[in-house]
Amino acid sequence: MAPSTSLGKITLPRQQRCLLQPLNSPKHKRVAATPPAGLLQELLGDVLPPKPKHTSDETLAVHAGEKLGKGADEAATDSIATPIVSGTTHWKARRHSHEYGQYSNPTVKVLEDKISALERAEATLVTSSGMNAIVTTLLALVPPGGHVMTTTDCYSEARAFIGDRLSKMGIRSTFIDLDDMESLKAVLDQDDVTLYHADSPTNPLLKCVDIRLVAELCHRKGALVCIDSTLASPINQKPLTLGADIIVHSATKYMAGHHDVIAGCVSGSEALISKIRAWHHDLGGAISPNAAYMFIRGLKTMALRVEAHNRTAQQMACLLECHPKIERVHYPRLESNPWHQVAKSQMTGYGGVVSFEVKSDLSGTMRFVDALEIPLIATSLGGCESLVQQPAVMSFWGKSDEEKTKNGIKDNLVRFSCGIEKFEDLRDDILQALEKI
Repeated sequence: MAPSTSLGKITLPRQQRCLLQPLNSPKHKRVAATPPAGLLQELLGDVLPPKPKHTSDETLAVHAGEKLGKGADEAATDSIATPIVSGTTHWKARRHSHEYGQYSNPTVKVLEDKISALERAEATLVTSSGMNAIVTTLLALVPPGGHVMTTTDCYSEARAFIGDRLSKMGIRSTFIDLDDMESLKAVLDQDDVTLYHADSPTNPLLKCVDIRLVAELCHRKGALVCIDSTLASPINQKPLTLGADIIVHSATKYMAGHHDVIAGCVSGSEALISKIRAWHHDLGGAISPNAAYMFIRGLKTMALRVEAHNRTAQQMACLLECHPKIERVHYPRLESNPWHQVAKSQMTGYGGVVSFEVKSDLSGTMRFVDALEIPLIATSLGGCESLVQQPAVMSFWGKSDEEKTKNGIKDNLVRFSCGIEKFEDLRDDILQALEKI
């Protein structure tokens, strides 16, 4: 029975009556889907409307890999949300079978395509953690007898793996200061560097590698360039467009963005990612479909979240730089920061982490951190909640004074990862805590 076309005494217009007909009714054809002929010409004259390119990060974060791209075929459904395909094995009669979950999965493929679009990469591999992404990349691209050059400021676990583990596999390593271009050139002149690896920005002092310059110097000598862009996120920095060959992320941070998913990813050319994927198949480290779905959901709001992180961190840095109880602020957006010009040339935003040195000793700085009421004392960064830590008694606890000094870790250093709370609330909390020292 066809639905009624009147509501009480109100009769619906003819076009709305058509919309109430059953879907197989020919009356649906009467509703025009395009403007009448000549209307666009009349409105626009000789100017034709441009075709949408869908290249903004905000749009790609929402639709890439799904409505835009190949993802619609990966997990075909009429659901707006990407389905969680939990099957571990797949029917090989399908034209594009994923075969086995350790190697690929439809939900994970949607995620990989979304990240590729955001990074302007040909391909992406999603892994079970950021460290898994780093280890798999190094093992895949640096053979025995190879040579890895990295910086003294790179992620501590990566630094340990490069210096300790790779040496047992016949792979040499050289560590240089991030801004020491003369040492970089000297090592490259040996003509045996396989891969250069660096974080930009670094954690926790937010130093920035000149990616364009490093890529140019390394490529002259045939060395690959791998940038860990975790503290920037794809919203603020796109290393592939600056000349890097590979990008890795701890996607647990800004990309997933809610402190509830452990994941990593590596993006680059199809040729390089294929090599890394082959090693990944051997090593394991596949992300679960459920985690991939939560990662996809987090990515959809990444542009909005990172904008809030950037804005709050910039206000925080300016506030602290002028405060009499703060000795120094580490944030590349500040013109006083030694990395400002490099960051300005390659980043569109500066991230949500602000590090600063309190005018006090170890105990006084601990009193300040303990007095904060909004941020949680915890490691990690990039989530909705603000987090704070004192590296000397957390991430560098148990390290020698020599090692802490070498890495710029002072007793009074605080790393503040801004969440998406209102800045004024965080400001008032920091100001009251500073009064405790």
